[in-house]
Amino acid sequence: MIDLHYWPTPNGHKITIFLEEAGLAYKIVPVDISKGEQFAPAFLAISPNNRMPAIVDHAPVDGGAAVSLFESGAILVYLAEKTGRFLPSDLRGRARVLEWLFWQVGGLGPMAGQNHHFRNYAPEKIPYAIDRYVNETNRLYGVLDKRLAGRDYIADDYSIADMAAYPWIVPYERQGQNLDDFPNVKRWFETMRARPAVERAYAKGEAVSRPRDGFTEEERKILFGQTAASLRGG
Repeated sequence: MIDLHYWPTPNGHKITIFLEEAGLAYKIVPVDISKGEQFAPAFLAISPNNRMPAIVDHAPVDGGAAVSLFESGAILVYLAEKTGRFLPSDLRGRARVLEWLFWQVGGLGPMAGQNHHFRNYAPEKIPYAIDRYVNETNRLYGVLDKRLAGRDYIADDYSIADMAAYPWIVPYERQGQNLDDFPNVKRWFETMRARPAVERAYAKGEAVSRPRDGFTEEERKILFGQTAASLRGG
């Protein structure tokens, strides 16, 4: 059994997609980030960066004590190695998947995240910041579109690279993007959306928390006003 500390954000969805695809037994432990539950000592013990998702695997392959992990990319690699699925074992295939996984965790996710913040959540609309991140998100969509030309999936076969990227494309409208401008991304997106495991993963998210358009002032402070003092409870 795997405990998944989770909230239905793009990074959270990555892990439920994998778990549903692989058919692993797991239990969702909700972490309501708008209420500050990510700062609870028990959660910080397994996710010192006070971010979800995080997992606790109570049945690691070495038969030893439970293994906890934070960071969605690391979790995907761990689960792929645990199950022997969605990450090739050959040198070149593994390298392709990992480079596109890191492209997402180092590029698409952070840039789209800043895009979301300045377009949708920032109390002050700063045109330079909005243009900067909308344009960079657009560039990254272009990179992905080029990569998907003539391919069904990002690394040819379905992999953790697809699971990582898809949830960050789902809110494309909120990112100021038009999928019609990226026909290869659109084809791949529709294929991903139709996968039964992806449908189940998103249904799990809806059962935990319905999407919302805004936050209270207190929730904004919790989500966007974090400093080192947050970890000390100060």
